Amino acid sequence: MNGRMKIVVLERSSVGEDVSVDEFQKYGEVTYYNVTSNDEVAERIADADIVVSNKAKLDAGTMDGAGRVKLVCQFATGYDNVDIEYCRSRGIRVVNVRNYSTAAVVQHTIAMALSVLENLPYYDEYVRSGAYARQTRFTHYEKTFWELEGKTWGIVGMGNIGRRVAAAAQALGCRIIFYSASGKSACRDYEQVDFDGLLQRSDILSLHCPLSDRTRHLMDASAFERMKKEAILINVARGAVVDTRALAEALMAGKIRGAGLDVFEKEPMSPDDLLLAVADTGKLQMTPHMAWASTEARERCVSETCKNIEAFLAGEERNVVV
Repeated sequence: MNGRMKIVVLERSSVGEDVSVDEFQKYGEVTYYNVTSNDEVAERIADADIVVSNKAKLDAGTMDGAGRVKLVCQFATGYDNVDIEYCRSRGIRVVNVRNYSTAAVVQHTIAMALSVLENLPYYDEYVRSGAYARQTRFTHYEKTFWELEGKTWGIVGMGNIGRRVAAAAQALGCRIIFYSASGKSACRDYEQVDFDGLLQRSDILSLHCPLSDRTRHLMDASAFERMKKEAILINVARGAVVDTRALAEALMAGKIRGAGLDVFEKEPMSPDDLLLAVADTGKLQMTPHMAWASTEARERCVSETCKNIEAFLAGEERNVVV
């Protein structure tokens, strides 16, 4: 059976060329595409039994002509690109990869918060520019920075990543509070607060929630108005959880101290994105949606996807979305 299966990997480059995907060949004939646009999906999966995807759209428009598809494997945890109800109606199983990038995202969250708090890019550039070598004093601290110890770290989304961030921040001396965007959190390890309380009390606020109707533009102009002027926002969740214009205006107006972003409403961001104008102020640090992408995490992503395929072929359920 494995030898007859046709597997199409639509976005092989999403896990990086330095990570092997040869393991897929154990399960059948594999066709790899580095990148696939939405317009290319229908043709490329027309005779596929298994589709491995990340961002490419999988819905009636792209899948109606793919009558053999039995399994959709997400090269990710999120599945915003997949029309779940459509797949359900066709009996197509959809599976994802869970918890493979938790350690990497937690690490990046803490690193970004510290970098924003301590203005590290400024100090790195100060030394590299030769300015430090030209001064007479042994030190330079013209751009003020602060300690995490004693600060209140607020979290939106107390899932696996949120809990690990909470533990790391607590180890660094922070008080932890959190807001459950779903309203269904069973976490009792930290203080749960309402959204107003989260905004008003947080010195550092990090986002770790899925994108949904409840969380889209959760951080809007009204939210920034209610935050401390000294607060720092970190978004490693989904770009659209934050209203880009509202954040840019809040930073420029000094409504919050700073922000660190790894995700954006449009990815890759547009050349005229409002945030690029804010970057020169030193209030905003950005990375290109790579918090999840440690070498270990990308290797786990491939390995876990293979295990999902093995389970499906064996008639077992594993990481099933639908």
